[in-house]
Amino acid sequence: MLLRFELGLKPQVRDVVGERVLRKIKGELGLELARVGIVRVYAVEGLDQAQAQAVMDAAALHDPVLHEISLAPIAKAEGFDWALEVGFRPGVTDNEARTARETILLMLGLEGQAAKAVSVYTSVQYLLKGAPGSALDEKTALHIARDLLANELIQRFELKSAEQWAAAPGFAPRTARVTGQASDEVAVIPLATMSDEELTAFSRSNTLALSLAEMKTIVAYYTDPAVRAARAAAGLPPELAGNPTDAEVEVLAQTWSEHCKHKIFTAKIDYADEESGRCARIDSLYSTCIKGSTQAIRQAKGTDDFCLSVFKDNAGVIRFNERLNVCIKVETHNSPSALDPYGGALTGIVGVNRDPMGTGLGANLLCNTDVFCFASPFYEGELPPRLLHPRRVFEGVREGVEHGGNKSGIPTVNGAIVFDERYLGKPLVYCGTVGTMPVTVAGRPSHEKRARAGDVIVMSGGRIGKDGIHGATFSSEELHEGSPATAVQIGDPITQRKMYDFLMRARDRGLYNAITDNGAGGLSSSVGEMAQDCGGCDLDLAKAPLKYDGLKPWEILVSEAQERMTCAVPPEKLDAFMALSREMGVESTALGTYTDSGFFHVRYGDKTVTRLSMEFLHEGLPQMELKARWKKPAAKADPFPADQDQGALLCRMLGRLNICSKEYVIRQYDHEVQGRSIVKPLVGVKRDGPADAAVIRPDFESDEGLVLSNGICPKFSDLDTYWMMANAIDEAVRGAVAVGADLRHMAGVDNFCWCDPVESETTPDGQYKLAQLVRANQALDHFCRGFGVPCVSGKDSMKNDYKGGGVKISIPPTVLYSVMAKMPDVKRAVTSDLKRPGERLYVLGLTRPELGGSELASELGIAGGEVPQVDMVAARERYLRYFEAVHKGLVSSCHDCSDGGLGVALSEMCIGGRLGARVDLAKVPSCGCANALELLYSESASRLLVGVAPENAAAFEAHFAGQHCACIGEAVHGALTVTQGQEYVVCAEVEALAQAFKAPLNW
Repeated sequence: MLLRFELGLKPQVRDVVGERVLRKIKGELGLELARVGIVRVYAVEGLDQAQAQAVMDAAALHDPVLHEISLAPIAKAEGFDWALEVGFRPGVTDNEARTARETILLMLGLEGQAAKAVSVYTSVQYLLKGAPGSALDEKTALHIARDLLANELIQRFELKSAEQWAAAPGFAPRTARVTGQASDEVAVIPLATMSDEELTAFSRSNTLALSLAEMKTIVAYYTDPAVRAARAAAGLPPELAGNPTDAEVEVLAQTWSEHCKHKIFTAKIDYADEESGRCARIDSLYSTCIKGSTQAIRQAKGTDDFCLSVFKDNAGVIRFNERLNVCIKVETHNSPSALDPYGGALTGIVGVNRDPMGTGLGANLLCNTDVFCFASPFYEGELPPRLLHPRRVFEGVREGVEHGGNKSGIPTVNGAIVFDERYLGKPLVYCGTVGTMPVTVAGRPSHEKRARAGDVIVMSGGRIGKDGIHGATFSSEELHEGSPATAVQIGDPITQRKMYDFLMRARDRGLYNAITDNGAGGLSSSVGEMAQDCGGCDLDLAKAPLKYDGLKPWEILVSEAQERMTCAVPPEKLDAFMALSREMGVESTALGTYTDSGFFHVRYGDKTVTRLSMEFLHEGLPQMELKARWKKPAAKADPFPADQDQGALLCRMLGRLNICSKEYVIRQYDHEVQGRSIVKPLVGVKRDGPADAAVIRPDFESDEGLVLSNGICPKFSDLDTYWMMANAIDEAVRGAVAVGADLRHMAGVDNFCWCDPVESETTPDGQYKLAQLVRANQALDHFCRGFGVPCVSGKDSMKNDYKGGGVKISIPPTVLYSVMAKMPDVKRAVTSDLKRPGERLYVLGLTRPELGGSELASELGIAGGEVPQVDMVAARERYLRYFEAVHKGLVSSCHDCSDGGLGVALSEMCIGGRLGARVDLAKVPSCGCANALELLYSESASRLLVGVAPENAAAFEAHFAGQHCACIGEAVHGALTVTQGQEYVVCAEVEALAQAFKAPLNW
């Protein structure tokens, strides 16, 4: 029997959720409605009428003060024009339904078969009432449904008019059950009989993301006589001796995906630079530029090397102090977030949480970071097929990260948002997590782990479903109209939090030898990677806990359904591990053992699902060979428009999307939970000034601080990705240094997001895009070595293009560079807000006329000329001296000059302190700047704007003797006044600046 519990608000209770939806309909669709009412629906199977009445009497699903509940429809036809009910499609995770089911079982005391019979599915009814005097027609109601309230990729909806409701109240009973019984079916894939065209089509139609060369490599493996003989000797039936199973093909596709193997970064590249005439043969950008630079930096540091585990685990680990290590990982979740912004971003943040959890023997989660790249939320053009409006993407991603972080009890302390119309095709969603690890755990170094032959394979956490199938391969190709719905997942932070708490206790008791997350590729990935430690595994999928019936063995193996970790548990500790798991309400299942057989062996009961050579699985991928050709674009500089109103221009600059306040987003993230944040995302008198970096205190026994910052400058990519990368690194380092970080104890994380750089019929400029990638890596190598900042972790996402409806949209080449640094005393942390009148203002660094790619050039609609370049030697010396000045107590405030240059930095310091300033541009250290616009808005790198108390000014100036350092003015009560010698430039009231800064995203 299916029963529908409907919950509505009592007449006297304000429907704030309905009001919020009403505002969204107006803000995002431009439609005026009079009212939106909300009714929540719980469809429940497995209860009789008496049990249903008991659930209502006990208020198990509702608050009797606020709600009325009924088993009959509660909406009244006269109260709306259209009723819309939205629920999940079959197989999509429904976290609220899971919680409701647990509540019902607990309340009714159901166990065993009675509990198994109970299923719960949720949906929401939106009761839409048109504006007074205008009827809401069906076309508009469908527009609201499809373009705002229902994502048809993961949800289904039903619409009824008031007349239809009056004739037949309610909606047809529907459930989300996935039908069909569990199957041990293992299909044979006859690859050897396929032509080249058929191999290519097979890869494409099955979302394998494998090239023809890779498909032929797989064919060659299975047709090798030695492999055929070994498979026959192992008892595989004749049809499988020379052919792969469906699961083997899927496992190889996942393991060899761009997402997992980083094939472009490890390719051999023939690079030609037309500008210099030099040619080079690069054997792996990763090995030479990224890993190579880190190895060189570590060798140069010698005994001062603080790196413990780099590029070999889920996150990079560095030493913090004698008690703690810290680790960091930043991931992207771009493709899923394009299809389902909420689910994609939620999965992104809870997924990256699992990376530190699975690093070494497991890390305690300290904080989150996030950086988003969107098209303008005010976009008014026509959307190509399958794309969502940027405002909807913005809101969905924001909410997903908010729910993932806040509900997990992990503070979100740092981030950024970048806008460019080319992110319409694919948004970029970077999510990062920092963790802490005791230096030793149960007598072992915390950053070391190893699965041993004989250890039991144990999966803990959530169950396996169809959600997340082909996630790794789907994200390894461009987004298109046929992208699969199963690639989208919806995370459950509550289930994950329970699992995390359990695993940290198991870690401290030494109950496992190794741990990793079930990320891209699910069990295929986690068990396959851990099996490399010992040389093999024996895994039985028939034991795997499933969300529902109907999954085939290959689906169980590669599903990326969330909230799962895999552990290698010694047999003698298995009982204790399982007992602790039961005690803490976490489901754990023994699925097999790690072996030294040399094979990735997977069964479903007695039936073989995969028998793959570990060597072929992990080392059999053929190396790509690519060509890259660099030709520098011409740098054009247009004249500035005459007679600028400088006050109005400054306000317009502060209101630009890439500069304006992100307070709307920041306020919805909890940055105080755990009580460790020192410098918050917003600072100043009214807590609305932007911070340059986050400072947190990982160890309550010490005043030492951890600093987190990031740099991202895709606007420079069109001019030269070399300087884009250099500026991103400098921006991240500069922000961390500004608050007091020690450049000598700083580690970096590189996250590349690129448009497809492989030349093809649909990417005719692939050689140029690959050359852009080469130059970015060369810059990373150069500037990481120069600053002495080793990369300890990273990730790349290489297919950020959209194709559909005859349109191709490629993102600008984008790199997020994040840094994690130590500062010796958090009490010395510096914030960007001006502190008191009389505070002297100093510029450190040289301003040049570098307006190429700048916010001013974009605002004025002109070409800005040369891209900003980074003088690394001078910058490093400046940053080290500044660090000494901070810890001598000479600095009161500091803000880095980045987007919008000196003019924006001055304004933001004034806004934070609610103080004005008197500044003379003629005193700014500069070279080649011809006018006030260049001095105010040039985005020259490596500059800091520093506030110094009058009594410290002489010592500060002496400290920076021989450097580009000048006092350009002071803080005052009143307005921001800027002159150039005797010439007046601008005067603006601070509140007017604050209003301009906060207005654009103040929804």
